[in-house]
Amino acid sequence: MTNTFLKAGAVVALGAAAVASYQLRSTPETTNAATAPSLSSSTGMVAVKQPAAHSELAQMGKQAFEATCATCHGDNAAGQDGVAPPLVHKIYEPGHHSDMAYFMAVDNGVRAHHWAFGNMPPVAGLTKGDVKAIVAYVRELQRENGIF
Repeated sequence: MTNTFLKAGAVVALGAAAVASYQLRSTPETTNAATAPSLSSSTGMVAVKQPAAHSELAQMGKQAFEATCATCHGDNAAGQDGVAPPLVHKIYEPGHHSDMAYFMAVDNGVRAHHWAFGNMPPVAGLTKGDVKAIVAYVRELQRENGIF
């Protein structure tokens, strides 16, 4: 019985390693123009439509985002060419980058794997509550822009 558990554990470990290896590649993915926001020639990399109103949590997230994330990811998470990717993008939908991915990115940084912007360093000074609010803000922007 122990041998069966060891074999099952090895299969799971190999599968996890394969997924991690795939995610750590640094080549940008292509997106379907019909599912991604349109490119913007003004301030951000994508045009971001605002919802009529944000939830209370997302309003707090917007303030935290503007104070810590917008420097790189741009106003309204629209990205900045040559600096950081837009978070209002199909790549960051919940089915591909879960809410937990945002918490991990803040805590540990991110190795470049979808875009050629380089690695993202960890972000100091944010509480779990701050990140939860930021995720709510980004998700509301994504929803308004047809990401999910």
